Amino acid sequence: MAEALVAEGVRKQYGDTVALDGVSLSIPAGEVFGLVGPNGAGKTTLVRALTGTTRYEGAIRVLGEEPGGVDPSRIGLLPQSFHPADRLTARELIAYYAGLYDESRAVDDVLDDVGLTDAADTWYENLSGGQRRRACVGTALVNDPDVLFLDEPTTGIDPAGRRSLWELIENLAAGGTTVLLTSHSMGEVERLADRVGLLRDGSLVAVGTPSELVADHGGDSHLLVDVDDPADARVAAEALDADIDERDGHLVVHDVALADVGRVVAELEAAGVDFDSFTWAEPDLEDIYLRLTGESLTAGMDRKPATETEGEASR
Repeated sequence: MAEALVAEGVRKQYGDTVALDGVSLSIPAGEVFGLVGPNGAGKTTLVRALTGTTRYEGAIRVLGEEPGGVDPSRIGLLPQSFHPADRLTARELIAYYAGLYDESRAVDDVLDDVGLTDAADTWYENLSGGQRRRACVGTALVNDPDVLFLDEPTTGIDPAGRRSLWELIENLAAGGTTVLLTSHSMGEVERLADRVGLLRDGSLVAVGTPSELVADHGGDSHLLVDVDDPADARVAAEALDADIDERDGHLVVHDVALADVGRVVAELEAAGVDFDSFTWAEPDLEDIYLRLTGESLTAGMDRKPATETEGEASR
């Protein structure tokens, strides 16, 4: 399969700050590539380098050309910050961008794609935040691009609108469009991306499918048991043939399959371990993000895992 985007040793520095430090990646045509990382990791700078809107060191090829030499009609770009004129309607906004190209899609078709048919004649300033973002997405689609860059495309969009845009992105990729997506929503990336690249401090520290990243970096599935007495960790360790430690008032029973939860809980009760509740969790892409970026949500205890089973002890 032909490579739509290729970066080799891309480096960008602003004064003493290194925004990109030798980033290399290759994205084949028709792939949705999710680019994730903390604020300041270099995601937007990399998008700017790939679209030819900032200078860089290294080599980049977009559709076989240097970024500045690519026919603009083959590229679609939705930046994270985009502020169209307030006194244009959604229809006028998309029609304006359609007029920048020799050939473009029908404006009404684009409005339908982004779910703005009923709000087509509403001024941009009177659209809701989610509708504004969908109108902006429409401006990036009107030229039917071969490569589409979407920087946080669903920011501010309600769940129904977000799912609609997800389906649109999936259909575009199925039709051969290459999509580079940046997002802070790991659920969105896990849903859409064929592969994921994680940027940290300007370096690409991991690349793979979501399942590959979870397998390589996620650790094991485990049972979190909310105990009254941390000393129960010793009792549990003697009662169970398992790797157990204590963390923030929880017993962590490692490497527990979902099918084994009932057995483990019964063995803890039989051993006299006093606990109030338990949660089974397996690693997901958000866990990988937290682990590889060094960010923390109190060791993962402050959020509910994406896949989990909860229970309460009957006392």
